[in-house]
Amino acid sequence: MPARTGKQFLEALRRPRDLWVNGEKVSDIASHPALFGAAASLAEIFDLQHQAADICLMPDPETGEQIAVSHMMPRSKADLAARHRALQLVAEYSVGLMGRTPDYMNVTYAGFAARADEWAVPNNDRGAANLVAYQKFLARNDISLTHTIIQPTIDKASGDVPMPGNDVALRKIENTSHGIIVRGARILATLAPFADEIAVYPAVPLPQGSDAYALSFCIPAETPGLKFLCRDSCSTDRSRFDHPLSSRFDEQDAFVIFDNVEVPRDRLFIDANWTVYNTVMTTGWYPNIMQQTMIRAQTKLEFAYGLGCAMAEIINDVSPATSQLLGEIWTYAELTRAAVRAAEDEAFDYGQGVWFPHGGPLAALRAILPSWFPRVGEILTLIGSHNLLATPSEAQLSDPELAKLAGIYLRGAKDVSAPERSRVFRLAWDFVGSALAGRNELYERFYLASGARNYSLAHALAPKQRGRRLVEQILGLVPRLLRVEPDEPRAVIGLPRNIPRK
Repeated sequence: MPARTGKQFLEALRRPRDLWVNGEKVSDIASHPALFGAAASLAEIFDLQHQAADICLMPDPETGEQIAVSHMMPRSKADLAARHRALQLVAEYSVGLMGRTPDYMNVTYAGFAARADEWAVPNNDRGAANLVAYQKFLARNDISLTHTIIQPTIDKASGDVPMPGNDVALRKIENTSHGIIVRGARILATLAPFADEIAVYPAVPLPQGSDAYALSFCIPAETPGLKFLCRDSCSTDRSRFDHPLSSRFDEQDAFVIFDNVEVPRDRLFIDANWTVYNTVMTTGWYPNIMQQTMIRAQTKLEFAYGLGCAMAEIINDVSPATSQLLGEIWTYAELTRAAVRAAEDEAFDYGQGVWFPHGGPLAALRAILPSWFPRVGEILTLIGSHNLLATPSEAQLSDPELAKLAGIYLRGAKDVSAPERSRVFRLAWDFVGSALAGRNELYERFYLASGARNYSLAHALAPKQRGRRLVEQILGLVPRLLRVEPDEPRAVIGLPRNIPRK
């Protein structure tokens, strides 16, 4: 089966599943008031890959059928550049607001399968073979896949990883003739209502003795015993004038309960194998998936800059203070763009002929973006001020009498009409002040751990040689060099062990 259309995606959502929104078990996802907007948007993304087939599709290496470029296993910088174009097109559709469009998991599993040798040791040959087979299934059926990797927090004092005996975290209960039984919970499954299947794979390393929690698998969303409890919906009505973002891009997040769920043996990638669980995410996963996440972040920052400029122009705000604020947003966007390009330009072979971007620039972005995005929201709020609230609705502007008054008192500068002014500031409000805006700020702060944790990780993994040599040079402990040594290592996050940097 080649790449799916939007219609095929929506038809697949009709399969029953145990999914709850606002106390209601949802029977029809595509038409539910809290879900239809994002469902329609995702359908348009599936259609987009056909409308831009030259960018978004490629032939399957074995079957020749057209599959999404996000399933590519990059073998060169040129492949990474081709994948960049496809990922950027998808990101631009939602201006970076949807962080878990299906290409996220497509890139993840292509990276996993490309380095299946890392999943095979020790004593996990069958799990690695299952992983490779699943990645082909994922690509050839154009599955919409979500994931859930974080263990629930019950008592923060007990730590972030489950210790033996934890009865809340997802764990293996027993073997069956067909697979294993798992029980427990994980959070958060972003995109859960719109996913055909759900993935579980390693997150924070587990302590010794926690083998039962060392699991990785993918199963259909309708699997018996699998329950999705969605957060409060941020979706609004269909008016793209009043709610241009929250009417379309609430991708949802769900708490996932595995109530004695059977995982078939051919869907198991890690079966209580502590060693594999704790090692497979430490090499190429980070720089591989960061290409997708940082292209999305760059797109969102560039959108924010364009939105800020539009707000200032509507009210003819040319003050030095506003120019400074807009320049700050542009700086964030440009630094993100430069870091992504540097990571791609310095890509190298991570083993088995698979090329991923250089991890250093992407790790730096991941640490700083949780600070940048809230600041961008603050800047747009400062530029907008009360104008974010002085925005007549589509219905008010449709009333002849109110429209006439709005045309006098709520117009913009330089002959900008009241509807045009209102449209821009309503968009800004939806980006910084609505329920969806609040959820998205929380997402940007924590979706790949906090900025503080990523700063610590970057410091722990960053090579120290050059900095130390410069200090020792000034202290007179080493002679001053008269030339630059080009091969001194830079920060390489996700560099495989025993593989030299190229």
